[in-house]
Amino acid sequence: MEIVANTMVSMHYTLTDDNGKVIDTSAGKSPLDFIQGQGMIVPGLDKAMLGHQKGDKFKVDVIPSEGYGEYNEELVRSLPRKAFQNEEISVGMVFYADTPNGPLPLTVSKVEGEEITVNMNHQLAGKTLHFEIEVVETRPVSEEEIEAAKHSCGDDCCCGNEDGGDDGECCGKHKDGNGDGECCGKHKDGNGDGECCGKHKDGNGGGECCGKHKNSSDDDSCCCKN
Repeated sequence: MEIVANTMVSMHYTLTDDNGKVIDTSAGKSPLDFIQGQGMIVPGLDKAMLGHQKGDKFKVDVIPSEGYGEYNEELVRSLPRKAFQNEEISVGMVFYADTPNGPLPLTVSKVEGEEITVNMNHQLAGKTLHFEIEVVETRPVSEEEIEAAKHSCGDDCCCGNEDGGDDGECCGKHKDGNGDGECCGKHKDGNGDGECCGKHKDGNGGGECCGKHKNSSDDDSCCCKN
């Protein structure tokens, strides 16, 4: 069957950059399964899948606006060390802030004393994505499967990342998929009353608080302030 909206698709893929360097691939692994039109892969690739069928092999170039967006310098911010719960913070660590559009990754790009610089751009922001695709299988899906897919992201779910092979970001875990991360701004017991790392929706954009102040008067402990 041809791929249309709400088709279950299994595909193999290889993602490369402009220089042909492999960023991610399903080669040697199980194919990636996703439901067409449900936002489970980047928009540009999602659109390119339409009309293809089992056995098709093709290439797709996805521009930044239909991939992970353009690079935005305003999403590079300096935050106080006390805004993070981790005692040890190093370059490359990834934390997550809750936003209206889902988890927002904050990658530590610089550590200088009590000042931590985080980059809220996706690591592939501003880059053209070059995919080689092989459609392995297609089939219809039920309404139950569609609903289940919409609510499938939990502690053990990767909604997709370039290291895990699903074109997005892990929910509440480090990108290396080792499972030892947690959503930033929340205590380990998940009660959500930790400090935040990001900005309020009215704080010049770039995310919102993923937790709360430790107490209502402790304004200095909140990294959401400008």
